[in-house]
Amino acid sequence: QVQLVESGGGFVQAGGSLRLSCAASGRTLSRYIAGWFRQAPGKEREFVATITYYAESVKGRFTVSRDNAKNTVYLQMNSLKPEDTAVYYCAAKERGVGSDYKYWGQGTQVTVSS
Repeated sequence: QVQLVESGGGFVQAGGSLRLSCAASGRTLSRYIAGWFRQAPGKEREFVATITYYAESVKGRFTVSRDNAKNTVYLQMNSLKPEDTAVYYCAAKERGVGSDYKYWGQGTQVTVSS
């Protein structure tokens, strides 16, 4: 199985930027579809983005990229808003039809102040 570790979270003012990293070990991340999710206090975990698909709330502001040489997926977050405050998780699933996101990192906190 693949293990995932997120990093890069922190504190930023509204309008600022952060880049989150998701480093994989155990397996080559390129074998999987990697996605980003987030969970704000008191709310359900929600989908954020993959390299090809973005939630409407982040479209045009966030970008997912992959560096296969480093076995890492990134989430570049620009024009951050206070409502982006959440714990951000990376996850992975096999590329087969009907697969679920069953491999998860432990999360990294992103806090956006007004």
